[in-house]
Amino acid sequence: MNLRELVSALNDFASPALAESWDNVGLLVEPSPPHTVNTLFLTNDLTEEVMEEAVQKKADLVLSYHPPIFTPLKRVTWKTWKERLVVRALENRIGIYSPHTAYDAIPHGVNNWLTKGLGACTSAPLHPSTAPSSPAEGTHRIEFCADAEHMDAVLSKIRDIPEISCLTTLPARVEGEEQTRVSLNCSQKALLEVMALLSQNSLLYHKTEIVLLQKPLLPHTGMGRLCTLNEPVSLSDIIQRIKGHLQLPHVRVAVGAGRTLESPVKKAALCAGSGSSVLKGTEADLYLTGEMSHHDVLDAVANGISVILCEHSNTERGFLSELRDALAVHLQNKINIIVSEKDRDPLQVA
Repeated sequence: MNLRELVSALNDFASPALAESWDNVGLLVEPSPPHTVNTLFLTNDLTEEVMEEAVQKKADLVLSYHPPIFTPLKRVTWKTWKERLVVRALENRIGIYSPHTAYDAIPHGVNNWLTKGLGACTSAPLHPSTAPSSPAEGTHRIEFCADAEHMDAVLSKIRDIPEISCLTTLPARVEGEEQTRVSLNCSQKALLEVMALLSQNSLLYHKTEIVLLQKPLLPHTGMGRLCTLNEPVSLSDIIQRIKGHLQLPHVRVAVGAGRTLESPVKKAALCAGSGSSVLKGTEADLYLTGEMSHHDVLDAVANGISVILCEHSNTERGFLSELRDALAVHLQNKINIIVSEKDRDPLQVA
């Protein structure tokens, strides 16, 4: 497939608009066009060892779950390992694409895969995503009525205000008088300017209606998951299930205050990777994530919530095999898709 065609297909699989605002997702490194992709190489972390594997396996595009370029690069030299990744990629005509938190949000993504380690359950996003594109522009809609005497002057001044959209006028009859109803969408900043303008005429101001525009929530899409198990299970059994699902010999466990390893778990909140900000404040019997700060663990335990920590990328990497199969279907088996054998969590128990 042509690289741009493939990137478009990957964006359809998981829209970059679903990623968190702080994230750096999408095509990060692009060889000079035209660039054909025969082999797509999947990895959780693009380290130098993994890049050499991609080169040896003649990959044309690396899909790295974590973006190897996150903070801006001021130069591309051989001095730092992330700069060297870019050099090696371009030397070998390998593109780099990263989905990161877009894959966290989608219904068929990383967090959905992680829920399977709990056993039979129903789940819902902890922080639902809103539709990335919606017919309505702006954050507010303003509607007011004006007579012909004021209309031209008011509309002329409104049109000079930035961040105004969807401005329409329609004939209207108000208290038996022929008037014009004005409707417009605007940003929060523009709202203040429009209302300041309308407040100069008390009749216009009192006839003004303001509606908050909210984008619709996307079903089953968003950050984290709150899972309700079909049947309560002891914490010790959940630990064994998680270890089996992630294929880990050990996990770290903090038992909630007043709980034991035999205490039942009915509700579990989870977030792949580093989940403190997503899980914080959620009422549950258990928090499951890769890593949390010491003080966030103490807070959870004090509130009677047990915590299972599996290390950051261990809660993500196992998804790659499922992703390979899903992308094969999505891309209609047009390209070869392989999963890195060198990609691994940097931490181990010694």
